Amino acid sequence: MRPSIVVIGSLNMDMVVQAPRLPVMGETLLGKSMQFVPGGKGANQAIGLARLGAEVAMIGSVGKDHFGGVLLSALQEAGVNSTGVKNTEDCETGAASIVLAEGDNSIIVVPGANAHCTRADIDTQIGLIKRADIVLMQMEIPLATVTHAAKVAKQLQKTVILNPAPAQKLPPELLASVDYLTPNETELAILAEGQTGLEERMNALLTQGVRHVITTLGAQGVAYKEKGKTLLRIPGHQVPVVDTTGAGDAFNVGLAYAIGCCLAVPDAISFANKVAALSVGRFGAQQGMPTLEEVVHFSQSC
Repeated sequence: MRPSIVVIGSLNMDMVVQAPRLPVMGETLLGKSMQFVPGGKGANQAIGLARLGAEVAMIGSVGKDHFGGVLLSALQEAGVNSTGVKNTEDCETGAASIVLAEGDNSIIVVPGANAHCTRADIDTQIGLIKRADIVLMQMEIPLATVTHAAKVAKQLQKTVILNPAPAQKLPPELLASVDYLTPNETELAILAEGQTGLEERMNALLTQGVRHVITTLGAQGVAYKEKGKTLLRIPGHQVPVVDTTGAGDAFNVGLAYAIGCCLAVPDAISFANKVAALSVGRFGAQQGMPTLEEVVHFSQSC
């Protein structure tokens, strides 16, 4: 079964600097290298899904500049339907400054054209949503656009997965339209402000209408909660780390693909953990996304 998924989100050019450590304020360090790498959480996830074999379309916005052309080419080369990506003259393509140091990363995102992905763009591309089984979104485009897209998707009886990164408080009408919410621990604390404890925070989101909360816990794996049911913990995988930049995107890719293949949620999370584990062993968020064959081989070796 080949799942059909539309990704609504950001496209950025990532400027990746490798350094021995992160500088403190006011300090200048000599870096090891610098590369320009296609990125953006939306584009990363669309390309990751295509690598696994899903039928993928993307809705988003780039500028009419060199970076925009490079990002569109990356989607097309991966087999993603990019007809839903708008070329805007209003501003430049989005960009992200990423520092890799000591096995972790620090990221500053400049939205650029991503801020011009609008509600009207969702309505214009509604045909892509109608043809999909799953709608996957993140928070690097305007909140109003994400909220509108989620409501449209639910009206069309689509499964909605929201990766709430970067985290911000979300309106009840958005939460009520989300089937699967996938925060990390930091994002969960922001979303459930005022609550303490992992399960209490997850329950707070479930009471607002989210159907499943899946919290990634880094080396501790994943916590999964469905309303009225016992909290489940699903272990991750300890692997050598090269670049953690796309780990969260890879997890969401694996989850969306597995749910689209009708796996039970705990099994879908286990599959997503494998996709994420493979991704951190390679440089680059998009280049690090594994193929389905690679995930199957990794599963057999576990």
